[in-house]
Amino acid sequence: MENFTFQNSTKIIFGRETELKVGDEIKGKGSKVLLHYGGGSIKKTGLYDKVTNSLKKSGIEFVELAGAMPNPRLGLVNEGIKICRDNKIDFILAVGGGSAIDSAKAIAVGVPYDGDVWDFYDGKAEAKEAIPVGVVLTIPAAGSEASPNSVVTKEEGLLKRGMYSELIRPVFSILNPELTYTLPDYQTACGASDMMAHILERYFTNTTHVDLTDRLCEGTLKTIIKNAPIVLNESENYNARAEVMWAGTIAHNGLLNTGRVDDWASHGIEHEISAIYDVAHGAGLAVVFPAWMKYVYKNNVNRFVQFAVRVWNVEMNFEDPEKTALEGIERTTQFFRGIGLPVTLKEMEIGDERLEEMASKATMNGKITLGNFMKLNKDDVYNILKLAI
Repeated sequence: MENFTFQNSTKIIFGRETELKVGDEIKGKGSKVLLHYGGGSIKKTGLYDKVTNSLKKSGIEFVELAGAMPNPRLGLVNEGIKICRDNKIDFILAVGGGSAIDSAKAIAVGVPYDGDVWDFYDGKAEAKEAIPVGVVLTIPAAGSEASPNSVVTKEEGLLKRGMYSELIRPVFSILNPELTYTLPDYQTACGASDMMAHILERYFTNTTHVDLTDRLCEGTLKTIIKNAPIVLNESENYNARAEVMWAGTIAHNGLLNTGRVDDWASHGIEHEISAIYDVAHGAGLAVVFPAWMKYVYKNNVNRFVQFAVRVWNVEMNFEDPEKTALEGIERTTQFFRGIGLPVTLKEMEIGDERLEEMASKATMNGKITLGNFMKLNKDDVYNILKLAI
């Protein structure tokens, strides 16, 4: 096990009608709020009225910024920064899923910064201060509600990049599973894939003696595998929704990668797909992860065997462990397919025309490698994308 420091300061408020507490939670943390959300869905469901009434009841002024969309855009982030500066905003409330939360985080670090907020995503600067962010979660998927991460897409050049800073970890997140009842099935399925990918990026490690976090990863994966099909068949099954929602937070709050070296190559590859083709992140991960697994499993067959046996209940083939490993990969693929997700690029109507471009962007024109489970150069990334066709 590796040395580690673990700290998660996000207060989680979980359960029915918890969104009604949002005004009380912000009180004392901010006096003027940027209310950031996506389209009209929170108004159709009545959530918008609940949140704004709670803010008004607590005497909190707010300014709105709608328009958050999947693969959040730098242009909207810059608009939010200007609004915050012009209105002396001192707190940002994101109501939505990962896109609203990630762009809220970007706005939070951009407001006090003299330069271009993209500097944080391009690795040119490190955040020194940020406006506090709170969350009312409506889409369990990204795990951004309790993470120190944010991913944004720059329209010019179609670049999708992430940043990390403890300053952007939300001060609180409100999680009411009832708010997910109206999610379309495809969005629910993409969310399941996204949170599973967050766990898999941590699970596939070469670090030894990590039994506890192995079991935590496996248990969280099995919880998603069990409950995602239930919520797709019973949209208002509170208990199944609650299991999925909490699993999504645990998947990306930092606990599961304590003491181990994680990977993140698949995310790096998928970011290039969704940056260019604007596909749902979870759908892209359902395509990339099986291809990555097929490409790298021989690097540590025993870990893939463990994954197959413990997560998918594959019967161990002692004479040919590789068959066990490959069966685990196949069951992963079939799970994604079974919940309605694509498992090839062709299923997303993506051909092979820009594979070279994506491999080049992912590796900074071949200057860097991706991942830690197996270091991937530009050619490796290209070959994985070919496998995903």
